[in-house]
Amino acid sequence: MAGKSGRTISIEPKKGKFFRWETGLIFIFIAVMIFGTIVSPSFNIKSVFMNMPKYLAEMFMMYAMGYILIIAEIDISVGAIVCLAATMACFANNAGLPFGLQVIICIGIGTLCGILNGAILTHFTELPSMIVTLGTQIIFRGIAEVSMGSGGSISLTDTKAYAALGGSIGIVPIAFILIIVTALIFIFVLSKTTAGRKLYAIGSNHTTALYSGIKVQKVRMICFVLIGTMAGVCALFLLATSFGANTTTGQGFEMDVISMCVFGGIATTGGKGNLVGATIAGFTIVLLKIVLSLLNVSGQTILVVIGILLIVSVLIPSINQALTNKKKKAALAKA
Repeated sequence: MAGKSGRTISIEPKKGKFFRWETGLIFIFIAVMIFGTIVSPSFNIKSVFMNMPKYLAEMFMMYAMGYILIIAEIDISVGAIVCLAATMACFANNAGLPFGLQVIICIGIGTLCGILNGAILTHFTELPSMIVTLGTQIIFRGIAEVSMGSGGSISLTDTKAYAALGGSIGIVPIAFILIIVTALIFIFVLSKTTAGRKLYAIGSNHTTALYSGIKVQKVRMICFVLIGTMAGVCALFLLATSFGANTTTGQGFEMDVISMCVFGGIATTGGKGNLVGATIAGFTIVLLKIVLSLLNVSGQTILVVIGILLIVSVLIPSINQALTNKKKKAALAKA
């Protein structure tokens, strides 16, 4: 169905296209594994699982960011939310509060930040989400920095519970197991439920979705609250490996999770993509980070590589579309 804009609404992902994209991602994942095996003698399954926990935390946010992108929105405050949630959790830990309460505070702070973003965007619908979340990004990180004081960092006094959270069952990290559970839940909701179809409808054509009876602002609010909550979860697992926070905590996380989503085939224009591809892309980027870290590549260089991946993943569909259009024009010319 097409709205006034002439844009066709797709309430479900086009399976053929995205299965081909996912197949390509699987080949890239395998290529990264082969590359790691060749360039690093210490690269193996055990070393991957050992290094994985410190890179997995961001993937919790990736699933919620996928929902945000599918409804044609964006949230660039998530890195700052992680910083603020981790900082407050550290204060709670140092105050001697029970670990369960620390978890509630950490995830609760993330949720509150998401509520603030959602409330602003749903009450002032003319404001673009990029500008609003840019503003809240500055506010959230500013609060965290002021709270830390002149030192610019804070560490956990009691790390036992966090170390256990960052531990493994056998060689498999707890974070990895929880990521798989999270993936199954988010993928099921998006692909098999009415709620998921509403996300695609909103992203494809906001106005038509509204006239179809979908409570667009309610859905937007839920998505922004959800990503705030998942940022709190990310902060919790980040503390499980870093045991503290500083003014740079979470910096660049927003670009990482957006890269995972876009590289996984989710369109930034909304209404297209799925979380299966995003999951494969997320693990591919995590694996790439592990390989590069084993080669002692600097964090800045890793960011450059991820940036290149983001640009390439955006260019490929455009190039593919241009080639398709060229073929159609050639066929029409012959006819």
